[in-house]
Amino acid sequence: MYAIIRSGGKQYRVAEGDVVRVEHLPEKVGKKVTFKDVLAVSGNGELKAGAEALAKAKVSGTVVEHGKDKKVRVFKFKKNSQYKILRGHRQTFTAVKISEISLE
Repeated sequence: MYAIIRSGGKQYRVAEGDVVRVEHLPEKVGKKVTFKDVLAVSGNGELKAGAEALAKAKVSGTVVEHGKDKKVRVFKFKKNSQYKILRGHRQTFTAVKISEISLE
């Protein structure tokens, strides 16, 4: 059984037992997290999607860790004006271990 959830403007395909890195969440390590924005659920060979079918669906998990991703470097360059600039960015994330997918 798997579900597609939305968190932080991105969509993730999750199953029970998966560890998913989502955008930073304010919960502490070890706390429960519930994702109520479920887009689709698949199980037993059938796919359920739509607002009516998933009105009470939720995905629960536990926060495993907080951290920063690998550095992404952005290099801007213009050939004739001696314009060069190098910037880096490290996106923060929260790792969540999915424990339950329920349709209620």
